[in-house]
Amino acid sequence: MRQSEFRRAVSDEFGPAYGRVLTGDLVITELSDRTADDALRQGVPVRDVWLALCRASGVPESRWHGVGLPSPRS
Repeated sequence: MRQSEFRRAVSDEFGPAYGRVLTGDLVITELSDRTADDALRQGVPVRDVWLALCRASGVPESRWHGVGLPSPRS
């Protein structure tokens, strides 16, 4: 997962405004008490941050995988 895919997934799941607030303000225990943004800046793999954010936010597991990817072109 790339950071651009992460940002798209966050926006799709939470909405653009709330997604930015969530990644910047929610301290996630699984990420050593860091926010998603802090963890990304400190080199935590993007996929690990996405999954930790999903678990911390109660996103159903069925929506954890494949999100953030661009739609296939017709």
